[in-house]
Amino acid sequence: MRRVALLIALLFFVAACSPAETIDTTTSSPDATATSSPETTTTAVETTTTTVETTTTSKAAAFPVTVTDARGEVTIVTMPESIVSLSSTGTEMLFAVGAGDQVVAVDEFSTYPEEAPITDLSGFTPNIEAILSYDPDLVIISFDPSDLQASLDAVDVPSLLLPTAASLDDSYSQLNTIGTATGHADEAFDVVAQMQGDLDSIVAGTDVPEGISFYHEVDATLYSTSSASFLGQIYGLLGMENIADGADDPSGFGFPQLASEYVVSEDPDLIFLGDIDFGVTPESVGERPGWDGMTAVQNDAIVGLDSYLASNWGPRVVELLAVIADAVAEYAPAS
Repeated sequence: MRRVALLIALLFFVAACSPAETIDTTTSSPDATATSSPETTTTAVETTTTTVETTTTSKAAAFPVTVTDARGEVTIVTMPESIVSLSSTGTEMLFAVGAGDQVVAVDEFSTYPEEAPITDLSGFTPNIEAILSYDPDLVIISFDPSDLQASLDAVDVPSLLLPTAASLDDSYSQLNTIGTATGHADEAFDVVAQMQGDLDSIVAGTDVPEGISFYHEVDATLYSTSSASFLGQIYGLLGMENIADGADDPSGFGFPQLASEYVVSEDPDLIFLGDIDFGVTPESVGERPGWDGMTAVQNDAIVGLDSYLASNWGPRVVELLAVIADAVAEYAPAS
């Protein structure tokens, strides 16, 4: 349960302390990648070698760059070669834009992708000495405990604070920021375009009955996610009714704790479990007092979600939406 408790704490912390703002990327256009002329290239091997060398030189020459994170402008003088990520979503973004080879260490919860160099570094209780032992030239964080950024500033190590996205536009902006900061601006642009196209395709290909409702469970104490949160907005792409919206405080963080009686009275058509990796099962949900008569329980319309996937805001939100859309197609009552 340690990980789910930390995830919930982080969601609340970031929602309370971070404004819902778009993080802009400010830099000049990246240089076009040079390629070898057929007249001067005699073999396929020579062509490949020349292209790789020229591409690396071109990207390095694009520095310095200035990007904007949640704290303000950050100037990165040279292309980072030793990146430490203390954000699981930041780690996914780094590898998605092609900066994986530059990553030397990631935090204990950055378990995707498999090749990420996971360590016992903590993003929740960071140890500055442990971080510096990897000789980083860029550190990625999703929140700033114990003034970590100030400690990194003091030793001239640039860092990027990229908090929980408030919208898909924030997610896209963070990808572009990471791409520019690591010398992969073009790749980041392509990742964003692919995400947008894939999400649009899923929405267009999903027949959502009018009025269908759902309940997303963050943990067994019935914390949920409203449409005010990033996760709630992913659900919102399909136009379903979120029962948590009626219980969310307008000044809240988008993660209201619901009463069991409230969930039963709202009688959602679908239940999504974001806590299935922590012992909650569709069977145990049906055993809760009063829940056995709910529509979703009666129809076995209870879907377990990968907890890691449901708590990140990187490129794999496409996979999350696909799972949700498949559940709608399989379990939603016909309109």
